[in-house]
Amino acid sequence: MSAALVTQYEEHLALVRNLSDNSIRGYVTDLESFLKHMEKLGIVEFNQLEIEHIRSWLANLQSTGVARATLTRRIVSIRAFTNWAAANGWLTSDLGANLAIPKPHKVLPEVLNIDEAAAVIKSLEVRVAEEPTALNFRDLAILEVLYGSGIRVSELCGLDISDIDNSRNTLNVIGKASKQRVVPLGIPAMNALSSYLKNGRGEFANQLSQAAVFLGSRGKRIDQRTVRQVVYEAMKAVGATMGPHGLRHSAATHLLEGGADLRTVQEILGHASLATTQIYTHVSPERLQSAYKQAHPRA
Repeated sequence: MSAALVTQYEEHLALVRNLSDNSIRGYVTDLESFLKHMEKLGIVEFNQLEIEHIRSWLANLQSTGVARATLTRRIVSIRAFTNWAAANGWLTSDLGANLAIPKPHKVLPEVLNIDEAAAVIKSLEVRVAEEPTALNFRDLAILEVLYGSGIRVSELCGLDISDIDNSRNTLNVIGKASKQRVVPLGIPAMNALSSYLKNGRGEFANQLSQAAVFLGSRGKRIDQRTVRQVVYEAMKAVGATMGPHGLRHSAATHLLEGGADLRTVQEILGHASLATTQIYTHVSPERLQSAYKQAHPRA
């Protein structure tokens, strides 16, 4: 299979579809996996490709025990590729168009309750009070911002100092597909962020830092892996194992439990579709019971 194919497809994902680096990496990895499977089947020319070969690749993946969500993502990925390949003459027809996408199981991820979230933050506040190091100031700010805003870990890593609006207590966030949105941030998170910028960031900063808010130990913009490690470590305070995505889900859940409407939560989270927010969030049994008692005449 031609290396030029992978290069052209990667350029299409970046220049035409304007996907993030992480998304491009995922699509290209899926394509390379598919091409390797084709080689094992003895397929050397694209005009030999048939829908059965694609199904063979998916069946092989399923036999390795990949999660249902992962398999669904691979199907979406290969459908996007065959659509592009057909439009650009690599395939005579869009073979992947007939692949059915299985409906994902709606499994609610683990979330913190409000008391647990407060306990996690408190444990970091105590650490800062006992050891006011640059690292501790940074880690507290990371947790406060993730939970206080519900932004994605990639969005946190991409924050620049100019994205902080201290007069309005908001963050200017660059989300998926480079879409910008303004996200409110509470006073505790703003205070933690200010303390880090005043007492911590300077110890990390060097010529590599540029305008990044959160920095790693070498002064570069912090990477997602480091942020995940910070969150995993902080969660030990309440015996939880969640990462940044769990904090995002917890923030959304607590907003709903506090009375925020679904449309507002959608805007804060940066979801393109309200349906995504409906799946992503859920209402606690306590809130359901409270609403029932308040609204039903025979509650």
